[in-house]
Amino acid sequence: MAHYLVTGGCGFIGSHLSDALIAQGHQVRILDDLSTGKKENAPIAAEVIIGDATDENVVEAAFENIHGCFHLAAVASVQKSIQEWRRTHTVNATATVNVFQAASRQPRPVPVVYTSSAAVYGDNSIYPLSEDMPTIPLTAYGADKLSCDLHGRIAWLVHRIPNIGLRPFNVYGIRQDPSSPYSGVISIFTNRVRHNQPITIFGDGEQVRDFVHVSDVVKAFIGAMQHCKTGHDILNICTGKPTSINHLVSTIETLCGWRVQRIYEPARKGDIRISLGNPEKLQHLLGLQLSTSLEEGLTLTLDERKAAA
Repeated sequence: MAHYLVTGGCGFIGSHLSDALIAQGHQVRILDDLSTGKKENAPIAAEVIIGDATDENVVEAAFENIHGCFHLAAVASVQKSIQEWRRTHTVNATATVNVFQAASRQPRPVPVVYTSSAAVYGDNSIYPLSEDMPTIPLTAYGADKLSCDLHGRIAWLVHRIPNIGLRPFNVYGIRQDPSSPYSGVISIFTNRVRHNQPITIFGDGEQVRDFVHVSDVVKAFIGAMQHCKTGHDILNICTGKPTSINHLVSTIETLCGWRVQRIYEPARKGDIRISLGNPEKLQHLLGLQLSTSLEEGLTLTLDERKAAA
């Protein structure tokens, strides 16, 4: 049994990760400012600290007597990074440095598994994207996540803090808030289709995404921590299976049994045409095969929407 710190543990991915760790018999301490997360998402057995990861003193206190840190606290929105550039930079970059600094000050090395992003690749013309591809972010969000990767390298080279950065592609599943304009496209679409409301598609809908169910993402985080003994590494969390936005909507409609009105708007600044990952390194290093199909994941998400209605 280990004692883990999960920053952002009341959020979408963080709460699922906390559930899984406790189910495995570990102790979990959560640090979350509840800006987007909900306290009711946290497992009852978890210790919850309401605090801001941008405060280095709060982070250092949260590191007391832990064996490893999962750092997920972030403003996970490209659009918000455009609208609130300075604030999202502080949360996405400075908080990560705070985590590495706190890890470096412990009596023994504390491994860190942190969240990077597929946004670091930008609109790369070569795909599927592997971890050694050029990083050319198009937004402040992507730039900040790339800086986390650079600081992760320094955390090992200078401070000998073992760490792994995970680059999730398009994550979806239950607990993703459909009421937020910054939420994932599947969360928003499934909610609107479930209520037979029109949906808005930015661009022509032929842009491609690599959708990953949250249960598979959790497996990758836990596997990364088990592997995180020495050095610094980067891993994609992806399926390698392309899905266009138009095909996504059609699949949701098929599962629901009816069609909805589609409203097409101009593409948004910073939107990437093709985002498709290469999962080979994840499979080789951690021995993980992400197994949840899009249809299975969408069914689970739609069932949640139906239960909440």
